[in-house]
Amino acid sequence: MLRRYQISTLAPYINWCYFHFAWKVKADSDEGRRLRRDADAMLNRFDRHYGASGVVELFRCNSDGDDIVLEHPTDCPCCAKNPREIMRLPMLRQQQPDNDGYCRCLSDYIRPKGSMLQDTIGVFATSVDAEMQELYSDDDMYNKMLAQTLSDRIAEAAAECLHEEVRKSIWGYAPDEDLTMEQLYSEQFEGIRPAVGYPCLPDMSLNRLLDELIDYSNVGVTLTDNCMMRPHSSVSGLMIRHPKASYFSVGHIDAEQLADYASRRKMPIGEMRKFLVGNLM
Repeated sequence: MLRRYQISTLAPYINWCYFHFAWKVKADSDEGRRLRRDADAMLNRFDRHYGASGVVELFRCNSDGDDIVLEHPTDCPCCAKNPREIMRLPMLRQQQPDNDGYCRCLSDYIRPKGSMLQDTIGVFATSVDAEMQELYSDDDMYNKMLAQTLSDRIAEAAAECLHEEVRKSIWGYAPDEDLTMEQLYSEQFEGIRPAVGYPCLPDMSLNRLLDELIDYSNVGVTLTDNCMMRPHSSVSGLMIRHPKASYFSVGHIDAEQLADYASRRKMPIGEMRKFLVGNLM
């Protein structure tokens, strides 16, 4: 399912806290206020010519240990009668327990195969028009950096907007949700939207699998050899409904878990190591 967004539609969803954090300035300082004025003016210029896009697909799924097993899209009646496994998304589990003594994994928030109950998961990607990041040259470094940081926020705003639409209508598990922007920023909604690269989903190579599922080219995105998204201002990930789902950090993993994960990802350990170097003990 594809969505096209105007910049003016996404502007209310921009979380300006992260924008000012990227610039390392306080929002209520003179510099912060000047920066916001310049950003608002640039958003108005963007709105006349550019936009952002999103794609999302819902899949029937179950968990199998630390894997999330996708069977078929939810809108495919033929597959619903003859379910078949189409892909496994291996997840990583914490090796150091949180304060409650539990080691979390995203697959914990999906109904297990043994429950005999199917679950649903969303796979999504959002991106800005690439031209937005090419308007300014290195000779105009201030506006170039402003365009980049704004583009990053717009891509995140598109993901926020898309997730809201998924909850209220596309998936429709929270049709009566009525949250303010402040409540959205503080994630007072049901479920989570972990993006590839988040501490709970650190393996960037998962972009290859998600690309197979929803075809990133639908939103103008390609992948580099290191599985980074182009344009840079792009977001991809999962949408999970579980009411108790929360974000966490996988943290450090040992050689045994690296080998197990590489096996489940069907990748050589050496290649897998490159994508998880920040998580290795």
